[in-house]
Amino acid sequence: MSGATRRLKIAVIGGDGIGPEVVEASVPAIERAARSCGGELEWEWLPYGADHFLRTGETLPDSAFEHLRDEVDAILVGALGDPRVPDQRHARDILLGLRFRLDLYINFRPCILLHPDLCPLKGSADRKIDFVIFRENTEGLYLARGSSRNVGTPEEEQVAEEVNTAPKVSRIIRAAFLWAKEHGRTKVTMADKSNAIPAHHLWQRIFAEVGEEFPEIEREHYYIDALAMQLVKRPEQFEVIVTNNLFGDIISDLGAQLVGGLGMAPSANLHPGKVGLFEPVHGSAPKYAGKGTANPMATILTGALMLEQLGMSEGGRRLVEAVKAVLREGIRTPDLGGNATTTEVAEAVRAAV
Repeated sequence: MSGATRRLKIAVIGGDGIGPEVVEASVPAIERAARSCGGELEWEWLPYGADHFLRTGETLPDSAFEHLRDEVDAILVGALGDPRVPDQRHARDILLGLRFRLDLYINFRPCILLHPDLCPLKGSADRKIDFVIFRENTEGLYLARGSSRNVGTPEEEQVAEEVNTAPKVSRIIRAAFLWAKEHGRTKVTMADKSNAIPAHHLWQRIFAEVGEEFPEIEREHYYIDALAMQLVKRPEQFEVIVTNNLFGDIISDLGAQLVGGLGMAPSANLHPGKVGLFEPVHGSAPKYAGKGTANPMATILTGALMLEQLGMSEGGRRLVEAVKAVLREGIRTPDLGGNATTTEVAEAVRAAV
Protein backbone atom coordinates (compact mmCIF):
# COMPACT_ATOMS: atom_id res chain seq x y z
CA MET A 1 0.00 0.00 0.00
CA SER A 2 1.33 3.44 -0.86
CA GLY A 3 0.30 6.94 0.14
CA ALA A 4 -0.93 8.20 3.48
CA THR A 5 -1.12 5.91 6.50
CA ARG A 6 -4.60 4.55 7.20
CA ARG A 7 -5.49 5.09 10.85
CA LEU A 8 -8.16 2.83 12.25
CA LYS A 9 -9.68 2.60 15.71
CA ILE A 10 -10.12 -0.86 17.18
CA ALA A 11 -12.21 -1.35 20.32
CA VAL A 12 -11.05 -4.27 22.45
CA ILE A 13 -13.11 -6.17 25.03
CA GLY A 14 -10.63 -8.58 26.57
CA GLY A 15 -13.29 -10.80 28.11
CA ASP A 16 -12.89 -13.34 30.89
CA GLY A 17 -10.60 -16.21 31.84
CA ILE A 18 -7.83 -16.57 29.27
CA GLY A 19 -9.43 -13.91 27.07
CA PRO A 20 -7.49 -10.82 28.23
CA GLU A 21 -4.06 -12.48 28.24
CA VAL A 22 -4.54 -14.06 24.82
CA VAL A 23 -5.78 -10.82 23.27
CA GLU A 24 -2.99 -8.77 24.87
CA ALA A 25 -0.36 -11.20 23.58
CA SER A 26 -1.86 -11.16 20.07
CA VAL A 27 -2.17 -7.41 19.54
CA PRO A 28 1.52 -6.78 18.63
CA ALA A 29 1.41 -9.33 15.78
CA ILE A 30 -1.84 -7.87 14.40
CA GLU A 31 -0.43 -4.36 14.75
CA ARG A 32 2.77 -5.27 12.89
CA ALA A 33 0.82 -6.89 10.05
CA ALA A 34 -1.33 -3.77 9.68
CA ARG A 35 1.74 -1.53 9.69
CA SER A 36 3.41 -3.69 7.05
CA CYS A 37 0.75 -2.64 4.54
CA GLY A 38 0.33 0.99 5.55
CA GLY A 39 -2.17 0.74 8.39
CA GLU A 40 -1.98 2.24 11.86
CA LEU A 41 -4.23 0.73 14.53
CA GLU A 42 -5.35 2.68 17.57
CA TRP A 43 -6.45 0.26 20.30
CA GLU A 44 -9.15 1.27 22.76
CA TRP A 45 -9.35 -1.15 25.69
CA LEU A 46 -12.81 -1.34 27.24
CA PRO A 47 -13.47 -2.84 30.69
CA TYR A 48 -16.56 -4.93 30.00
CA GLY A 49 -16.56 -8.51 31.23
CA ALA A 50 -17.27 -10.49 34.39
CA ASP A 51 -15.02 -8.41 36.67
CA HIS A 52 -16.73 -5.20 35.56
CA PHE A 53 -20.18 -6.73 35.88
CA LEU A 54 -19.56 -8.06 39.38
CA ARG A 55 -18.13 -4.72 40.45
CA THR A 56 -20.72 -2.40 38.86
CA GLY A 57 -23.72 -4.46 37.74
CA GLU A 58 -23.17 -3.22 34.16
CA THR A 59 -22.98 -5.57 31.20
CA LEU A 60 -22.80 -3.28 28.16
CA PRO A 61 -24.43 0.11 28.78
CA ASP A 62 -26.25 1.92 25.98
CA SER A 63 -23.57 4.59 25.81
CA ALA A 64 -20.92 1.95 25.16
CA PHE A 65 -23.07 0.28 22.52
CA GLU A 66 -23.59 3.58 20.71
CA HIS A 67 -19.86 4.27 20.85
CA LEU A 68 -19.07 0.87 19.36
CA ARG A 69 -21.73 1.31 16.69
CA ASP A 70 -20.72 4.80 15.61
CA GLU A 71 -17.16 5.63 16.60
CA VAL A 72 -14.86 2.65 15.98
CA ASP A 73 -13.79 0.76 12.87
CA ALA A 74 -13.88 -2.75 14.35
CA ILE A 75 -14.48 -4.59 17.63
CA LEU A 76 -12.13 -7.34 18.85
CA VAL A 77 -13.58 -9.47 21.64
CA GLY A 78 -11.80 -12.10 23.72
CA ALA A 79 -13.55 -15.12 25.15
CA LEU A 80 -16.45 -14.41 27.52
CA GLY A 81 -17.77 -16.57 30.36
CA ASP A 82 -17.10 -16.78 34.07
CA PRO A 83 -18.33 -19.27 36.71
CA ARG A 84 -18.88 -16.39 39.12
CA VAL A 85 -21.80 -15.36 36.88
CA PRO A 86 -23.84 -18.61 36.71
CA ASP A 87 -26.38 -17.34 34.15
CA GLN A 88 -23.60 -15.72 32.05
CA ARG A 89 -25.78 -12.63 31.73
CA HIS A 90 -22.81 -10.38 31.03
CA ALA A 91 -21.53 -12.61 28.23
CA ARG A 92 -24.97 -12.87 26.65
CA ASP A 93 -25.59 -9.13 26.81
CA ILE A 94 -22.19 -8.27 25.37
CA LEU A 95 -21.76 -10.89 22.67
CA LEU A 96 -25.31 -11.73 21.61
CA GLY A 97 -26.35 -8.16 22.34
CA LEU A 98 -23.80 -6.78 19.89
CA ARG A 99 -24.62 -9.41 17.27
CA PHE A 100 -28.35 -8.72 17.39
CA ARG A 101 -28.30 -4.96 17.96
CA LEU A 102 -25.76 -4.37 15.20
CA ASP A 103 -27.61 -6.88 12.98
CA LEU A 104 -24.39 -8.78 12.28
CA TYR A 105 -26.14 -11.46 10.30
CA ILE A 106 -23.05 -13.19 8.91
CA ASN A 107 -21.10 -15.40 11.30
CA PHE A 108 -18.09 -16.19 9.13
CA ARG A 109 -15.93 -19.11 10.23
CA PRO A 110 -13.06 -20.34 8.06
CA CYS A 111 -11.74 -23.87 8.54
CA ILE A 112 -8.30 -24.05 6.94
CA LEU A 113 -5.66 -26.69 7.68
CA LEU A 114 -2.46 -24.68 8.18
CA HIS A 115 -0.23 -27.67 9.00
CA PRO A 116 -0.96 -31.33 8.17
CA ASP A 117 -0.23 -32.69 11.64
CA LEU A 118 -3.03 -30.59 13.15
CA CYS A 119 -5.73 -32.75 11.53
CA PRO A 120 -6.85 -35.78 13.60
CA LEU A 121 -8.04 -37.74 10.56
CA LYS A 122 -6.14 -40.55 8.84
CA GLY A 123 -4.07 -39.53 5.84
CA SER A 124 -3.82 -35.94 6.99
CA ALA A 125 -0.52 -35.34 5.19
CA ASP A 126 -2.36 -35.39 1.87
CA ARG A 127 -5.47 -33.48 2.90
CA LYS A 128 -6.24 -29.94 1.74
CA ILE A 129 -8.96 -28.69 4.03
CA ASP A 130 -10.06 -25.17 3.13
CA PHE A 131 -13.73 -24.28 3.55
CA VAL A 132 -15.73 -21.50 5.15
CA ILE A 133 -19.02 -21.61 7.04
CA PHE A 134 -21.65 -18.90 6.69
CA ARG A 135 -23.81 -19.23 9.80
CA GLU A 136 -27.00 -17.17 9.98
CA ASN A 137 -26.44 -15.08 13.08
CA THR A 138 -29.69 -13.31 13.98
CA GLU A 139 -32.56 -15.83 13.90
CA GLY A 140 -33.31 -19.44 14.65
CA LEU A 141 -33.53 -20.75 18.19
CA TYR A 142 -31.20 -18.04 19.45
CA LEU A 143 -34.03 -15.48 19.56
CA ALA A 144 -35.15 -17.28 22.75
CA ARG A 145 -38.82 -17.23 21.83
CA GLY A 146 -41.02 -19.84 23.41
CA SER A 147 -43.04 -20.74 26.45
CA SER A 148 -42.88 -22.63 29.72
CA ARG A 149 -45.60 -24.61 31.44
CA ASN A 150 -45.78 -26.53 34.72
CA VAL A 151 -42.20 -25.62 35.62
CA GLY A 152 -40.76 -27.85 38.32
CA THR A 153 -43.44 -30.53 37.97
CA PRO A 154 -43.35 -33.96 36.28
CA GLU A 155 -45.41 -32.40 33.45
CA GLU A 156 -42.98 -29.57 32.77
CA GLU A 157 -42.99 -28.40 29.16
CA GLN A 158 -40.45 -26.09 27.55
CA VAL A 159 -41.14 -24.83 24.04
CA ALA A 160 -38.43 -23.13 21.99
CA GLU A 161 -39.51 -21.52 18.74
CA GLU A 162 -37.18 -21.56 15.76
CA VAL A 163 -37.67 -18.42 13.66
CA ASN A 164 -36.80 -18.41 9.94
CA THR A 165 -37.86 -15.45 7.79
CA ALA A 166 -37.44 -15.14 4.04
CA PRO A 167 -35.51 -11.83 4.07
CA LYS A 168 -32.93 -13.07 6.55
CA VAL A 169 -32.56 -16.53 5.04
CA SER A 170 -32.15 -14.88 1.65
CA ARG A 171 -29.44 -12.47 2.72
CA ILE A 172 -27.21 -15.10 4.38
CA ILE A 173 -27.51 -17.42 1.39
CA ARG A 174 -26.75 -14.56 -1.00
CA ALA A 175 -23.74 -13.57 1.13
CA ALA A 176 -22.37 -17.10 0.80
CA PHE A 177 -22.75 -17.08 -2.99
CA LEU A 178 -21.24 -13.61 -3.32
CA TRP A 179 -18.23 -14.60 -1.23
CA ALA A 180 -17.78 -17.75 -3.30
CA LYS A 181 -17.87 -15.73 -6.52
CA GLU A 182 -15.45 -13.10 -5.23
CA HIS A 183 -12.98 -15.71 -3.96
CA GLY A 184 -12.99 -18.09 -6.90
CA ARG A 185 -14.94 -20.88 -5.21
CA THR A 186 -17.03 -23.16 -7.39
CA LYS A 187 -19.53 -24.75 -4.99
CA VAL A 188 -21.87 -23.68 -2.19
CA THR A 189 -23.35 -26.33 0.12
CA MET A 190 -26.51 -25.63 2.11
CA ALA A 191 -27.46 -27.74 5.14
CA ASP A 192 -30.87 -28.01 6.78
CA LYS A 193 -33.17 -30.65 8.26
CA SER A 194 -36.13 -30.19 5.94
CA ASN A 195 -36.90 -33.91 5.92
CA ALA A 196 -37.98 -33.59 9.57
CA ILE A 197 -38.58 -29.85 10.09
CA PRO A 198 -41.12 -28.40 7.62
CA ALA A 199 -39.98 -24.83 8.32
CA HIS A 200 -36.67 -25.64 6.66
CA HIS A 201 -38.36 -25.92 3.27
CA LEU A 202 -37.98 -22.14 3.25
CA TRP A 203 -34.21 -22.66 3.12
CA GLN A 204 -34.63 -25.12 0.25
CA ARG A 205 -36.71 -22.73 -1.82
CA ILE A 206 -34.55 -19.67 -1.27
CA PHE A 207 -31.34 -21.61 -1.83
CA ALA A 208 -32.65 -22.62 -5.26
CA GLU A 209 -33.86 -19.10 -6.09
CA VAL A 210 -30.67 -17.32 -5.07
CA GLY A 211 -28.50 -20.01 -6.60
CA GLU A 212 -30.05 -19.36 -10.01
CA GLU A 213 -28.46 -15.89 -9.89
CA PHE A 214 -25.03 -17.57 -9.79
CA PRO A 215 -25.12 -20.16 -12.61
CA GLU A 216 -21.34 -20.58 -12.54
CA ILE A 217 -21.44 -21.88 -8.95
CA GLU A 218 -22.57 -25.43 -8.21
CA ARG A 219 -25.37 -25.84 -5.64
CA GLU A 220 -25.25 -28.76 -3.23
CA HIS A 221 -27.59 -29.74 -0.41
CA TYR A 222 -27.11 -32.01 2.61
CA TYR A 223 -29.27 -32.73 5.61
CA ILE A 224 -27.28 -31.56 8.61
CA ASP A 225 -26.64 -35.05 9.99
CA ALA A 226 -25.33 -36.23 6.61
CA LEU A 227 -23.17 -33.11 6.36
CA ALA A 228 -21.60 -33.85 9.76
CA MET A 229 -20.77 -37.35 8.55
CA GLN A 230 -19.25 -36.06 5.31
CA LEU A 231 -17.16 -33.47 7.17
CA VAL A 232 -15.45 -36.31 9.03
CA LYS A 233 -15.31 -38.64 6.03
CA ARG A 234 -13.94 -36.23 3.41
CA PRO A 235 -13.77 -32.59 4.51
CA GLU A 236 -11.73 -31.52 1.51
CA GLN A 237 -14.82 -31.79 -0.71
CA PHE A 238 -16.35 -28.62 0.80
CA GLU A 239 -15.71 -25.00 -0.18
CA VAL A 240 -18.52 -22.84 1.22
CA ILE A 241 -21.20 -24.06 3.64
CA VAL A 242 -24.27 -22.00 4.56
CA THR A 243 -26.73 -22.98 7.27
CA ASN A 244 -28.86 -21.72 10.13
CA ASN A 245 -27.80 -20.39 13.50
CA LEU A 246 -27.89 -23.60 15.54
CA PHE A 247 -26.46 -25.91 12.90
CA GLY A 248 -23.74 -23.40 12.05
CA ASP A 249 -22.77 -23.16 15.70
CA ILE A 250 -22.37 -26.93 15.94
CA ILE A 251 -20.61 -27.73 12.67
CA SER A 252 -18.17 -24.82 13.01
CA ASP A 253 -16.78 -26.48 16.14
CA LEU A 254 -16.55 -29.75 14.23
CA GLY A 255 -14.77 -27.93 11.44
CA ALA A 256 -12.39 -26.33 13.93
CA GLN A 257 -11.42 -29.71 15.32
CA LEU A 258 -10.54 -30.90 11.81
CA VAL A 259 -7.90 -28.17 11.52
CA GLY A 260 -6.37 -28.15 14.99
CA GLY A 261 -9.04 -27.43 17.55
CA LEU A 262 -10.64 -24.31 18.97
CA GLY A 263 -7.22 -22.79 19.62
CA MET A 264 -6.92 -22.42 15.84
CA ALA A 265 -10.47 -21.20 15.14
CA PRO A 266 -11.15 -17.56 14.19
CA SER A 267 -14.49 -15.97 13.43
CA ALA A 268 -16.04 -12.71 12.28
CA ASN A 269 -19.54 -11.31 12.78
CA LEU A 270 -20.34 -9.10 9.81
CA HIS A 271 -22.88 -6.89 8.11
CA PRO A 272 -21.47 -5.14 5.04
CA GLY A 273 -21.26 -1.43 5.68
CA LYS A 274 -21.38 -1.76 9.47
CA VAL A 275 -18.72 -2.19 12.13
CA GLY A 276 -17.65 -5.84 12.45
CA LEU A 277 -17.22 -7.90 15.61
CA PHE A 278 -14.24 -10.27 15.58
CA GLU A 279 -13.78 -13.06 18.13
CA PRO A 280 -11.80 -16.29 18.52
CA VAL A 281 -14.13 -19.26 18.79
CA HIS A 282 -12.58 -20.85 21.90
CA GLY A 283 -14.07 -20.40 25.34
CA SER A 284 -12.74 -18.50 28.33
CA ALA A 285 -11.29 -21.64 30.00
CA PRO A 286 -11.06 -20.08 33.50
CA LYS A 287 -8.97 -22.95 34.91
CA TYR A 288 -6.15 -22.05 32.51
CA ALA A 289 -6.25 -18.30 33.15
CA GLY A 290 -2.92 -16.83 34.19
CA LYS A 291 -0.92 -19.98 33.41
CA GLY A 292 0.45 -18.73 30.10
CA THR A 293 -0.50 -21.89 28.21
CA ALA A 294 -3.46 -20.69 26.11
CA ASN A 295 -3.05 -20.74 22.35
CA PRO A 296 -3.06 -17.20 20.85
CA MET A 297 -3.30 -18.38 17.23
CA ALA A 298 -7.12 -18.24 17.06
CA THR A 299 -7.00 -14.60 18.13
CA ILE A 300 -4.16 -13.80 15.72
CA LEU A 301 -6.07 -15.46 12.86
CA THR A 302 -9.17 -13.51 13.94
CA GLY A 303 -7.00 -10.43 13.60
CA ALA A 304 -6.21 -11.51 10.04
CA LEU A 305 -9.95 -11.62 9.27
CA MET A 306 -10.31 -8.17 10.80
CA LEU A 307 -7.52 -6.71 8.66
CA GLU A 308 -9.07 -8.19 5.54
CA GLN A 309 -12.45 -6.65 6.34
CA LEU A 310 -10.76 -3.31 7.02
CA GLY A 311 -9.23 -3.28 3.54
CA MET A 312 -5.80 -4.61 4.51
CA SER A 313 -5.97 -8.02 2.86
CA GLU A 314 -2.22 -8.14 2.41
CA GLY A 315 -1.72 -7.66 6.15
CA GLY A 316 -4.18 -10.46 6.84
CA ARG A 317 -2.38 -12.73 4.40
CA ARG A 318 0.96 -11.99 6.06
CA LEU A 319 -0.46 -12.91 9.46
CA VAL A 320 -1.71 -16.26 8.16
CA GLU A 321 1.66 -16.99 6.53
CA ALA A 322 3.42 -16.08 9.79
CA VAL A 323 1.22 -18.54 11.71
CA LYS A 324 2.10 -21.24 9.17
CA ALA A 325 5.80 -20.50 9.57
CA VAL A 326 5.63 -20.73 13.37
CA LEU A 327 3.73 -24.02 13.16
CA ARG A 328 6.43 -25.42 10.86
CA GLU A 329 9.09 -24.36 13.36
CA GLY A 330 7.28 -26.29 16.08
CA ILE A 331 6.70 -23.28 18.35
CA ARG A 332 3.37 -24.35 19.85
CA THR A 333 1.34 -24.22 23.02
CA PRO A 334 0.45 -27.46 24.85
CA ASP A 335 -2.90 -27.92 23.06
CA LEU A 336 -0.90 -28.45 19.85
CA GLY A 337 1.67 -30.71 21.47
CA GLY A 338 4.27 -28.05 22.25
CA ASN A 339 5.64 -26.44 25.38
CA ALA A 340 5.79 -22.78 24.39
CA THR A 341 3.90 -20.14 26.32
CA THR A 342 1.17 -17.87 25.04
CA THR A 343 3.60 -14.97 24.83
CA GLU A 344 6.33 -17.00 23.14
CA VAL A 345 4.00 -18.17 20.38
CA ALA A 346 2.54 -14.71 19.83
CA GLU A 347 5.99 -13.13 19.73
CA ALA A 348 7.18 -15.76 17.24
CA VAL A 349 4.26 -14.91 14.97
CA ARG A 350 4.95 -11.18 15.31
CA ALA A 351 8.58 -11.73 14.38
CA ALA A 352 7.60 -13.83 11.37
CA VAL A 353 5.29 -11.18 9.88
